[in-house]
Amino acid sequence: MKRILCNIAALFLIAGCGPDGSEQTDQGKLVVDKESLEFTAEGGEQTFTVTTSRTMYLLPGDSWINAEKGTKDKNGKTVVTVAVEPNDWPEERSSTVSVVAGDVRKSVEIRQAAGTGVSGDAPVHGDNAAWKMAQKLGLGWNLGNHFDAYNNGVSGETAWGNPKATQATFTKLRAIGFKTVRIPVTWLGHIGAAPEYKIEEAWLNRVAEVVGYAESAGLNVIINMHHDGADSNHWLDIKTAAKDQEVQKQIVAQVKAMWTQIAEKFRDKGDFLIFEAFNEIHDGGWGWGENRSDGGKQYACLNEWNQTFVDAVRAAGGSNAARVLGIPAYCTNVDIALESFQMPDDTVKDKLMISVHCYDPHEYTLTAKYSEWGHNAAASKKAPGDNEAELRRVFEKLYTNYVSKGIPVYFGEFGCVNRATEREQQFQQYYLKYFTKLAALNGVPSVIWDNGAAGAGNEKHAFVNHASGEFCSEEARAAIQAMIGSYTDSRSLDDIYDSSPEKE
Repeated sequence: MKRILCNIAALFLIAGCGPDGSEQTDQGKLVVDKESLEFTAEGGEQTFTVTTSRTMYLLPGDSWINAEKGTKDKNGKTVVTVAVEPNDWPEERSSTVSVVAGDVRKSVEIRQAAGTGVSGDAPVHGDNAAWKMAQKLGLGWNLGNHFDAYNNGVSGETAWGNPKATQATFTKLRAIGFKTVRIPVTWLGHIGAAPEYKIEEAWLNRVAEVVGYAESAGLNVIINMHHDGADSNHWLDIKTAAKDQEVQKQIVAQVKAMWTQIAEKFRDKGDFLIFEAFNEIHDGGWGWGENRSDGGKQYACLNEWNQTFVDAVRAAGGSNAARVLGIPAYCTNVDIALESFQMPDDTVKDKLMISVHCYDPHEYTLTAKYSEWGHNAAASKKAPGDNEAELRRVFEKLYTNYVSKGIPVYFGEFGCVNRATEREQQFQQYYLKYFTKLAALNGVPSVIWDNGAAGAGNEKHAFVNHASGEFCSEEARAAIQAMIGSYTDSRSLDDIYDSSPEKE
């Protein structure tokens, strides 16, 4: 295996103070001698020099870049060595290495020339909106069971046992190698009466505060309406709306009112922030309910909700006029999307993304009924069939129908629960590597689910501590490093396939 996520522990500290013993804070006390570095497709090493008397640390960009410091000399100068891996994609790429000292931050742009091609098993890497969005968002992490948690109809940040998020959470997520954070939000219990449906100011402000943490860390952010539509049990009741036009009208009015408020709150935030209309909208049957027999009525309801969402955000002005928006398929199901999804009309081009989820096969990734996965798994411990081929088909559908046509699509959730034994953990890592390599090859940004639930087995998805940003365990560290390494390195899908745990 090649070097995996070389910059994962990239908060390198250098102590210092002013000549009178006081700390220096002005920008003039942080000098970086280069604004950019240019690399060939073959990669290699280059250096730049930092001069500062303050405590200094590095925030490397994408994981194809490794940045390491030398020893600070008596004049406060430190040489930083930047190593760049070979670029196998036929497209230029760029990122940054940021230097932070006190409250001053400066960045060195890292640019690398295009490679000559991709692995033979890769789809065509196109120059369209879908591929550009995949490059921007990359791999992400969900702040799950957090703002989306609720008890007795009221959502709360700590309602399901997770600690409050902090700036450290997001700073360390960026250092780990994630590019995007999805922050699911349930608004239940914080919504006023019709027709204003005013959102409680304190709740909206706290969401905005945490979005600010992610922004400061240099992350892309996705926020949504999450459990407001859970199983048709709350106000986003698609089962009833499909049968009662008055209920549908009321929901449309509330969607418009609430997304208008959210969009206005964030109108000045830049394109790092993405709004996702809803989460897994369904009638309680997880895609196998009345939607299968109602003649498309539920699908029509969701398509109208999605259009209302787009119109409300665009009308809110500011950066919302061209903000990227995530549009969920029914139950965020790939196959149902192909049957029923209707992209809303928009006033700008290439700013809408299709939102889907993937936990295939769920009896392995979620419930842990099976403990192994793939071609080397024991038949009695794996889901039936060719596991790898079935996962490939999911991505092939998305690539053929959307990505190859320039329509951006992303997995707002994917994942695989933690395991108890070393062998089971090896299969978990293999699944995550195979999934994320497919994501990279097919141009599908993907966001791993992390609900903070410690332990192993059914729905145990604790990887990164929600308050500190530290790994929850060494096993979690290994899983995340394997996943990010596979997404970013130059190995082919065949290479990942060959890395499966050996048969017993």
